[in-house]
Amino acid sequence: MGQDPGQDRATVEGQASPEELRRDISQTREQLGETAAALAEKTDVKAQAKAKVEDLKQAAAEKADSLKRAGAEKAESVKQAASEKGSATPGTGNVQSAGSGLMARASAVAAQARTMARESPVATAAGAAFIGGVLVGRRRSR
Repeated sequence: MGQDPGQDRATVEGQASPEELRRDISQTREQLGETAAALAEKTDVKAQAKAKVEDLKQAAAEKADSLKRAGAEKAESVKQAASEKGSATPGTGNVQSAGSGLMARASAVAAQARTMARESPVATAAGAAFIGGVLVGRRRSR
């Protein structure tokens, strides 16, 4: 155990030929090179940190896009609901003006959410993760 199989062969057959020895040495060098490269990669903390940062950036960007789409969809549904409520009671100008005010407010909130997501995608992703966790927790408690 722990010995090179080439050594066993050399003792069984007597002596290994120089060609076999060269092959064994070449193979051992390749394995050693691969092992050294793997160790160097594992110990390169800076490269690992950069890779982790890139992964987090990509995840945050994807989450920000998801939040933007969800915000836009929600704003659209609020606009539609406000529009339907405004048209459901004809003859009441206050409800219609309130509905258009609500639509304007929803548009402003959606624009603000898009701007915030562009400026700080990591914070947006963290907020989305928190909200998602709250929603999942509420859903599971039912």
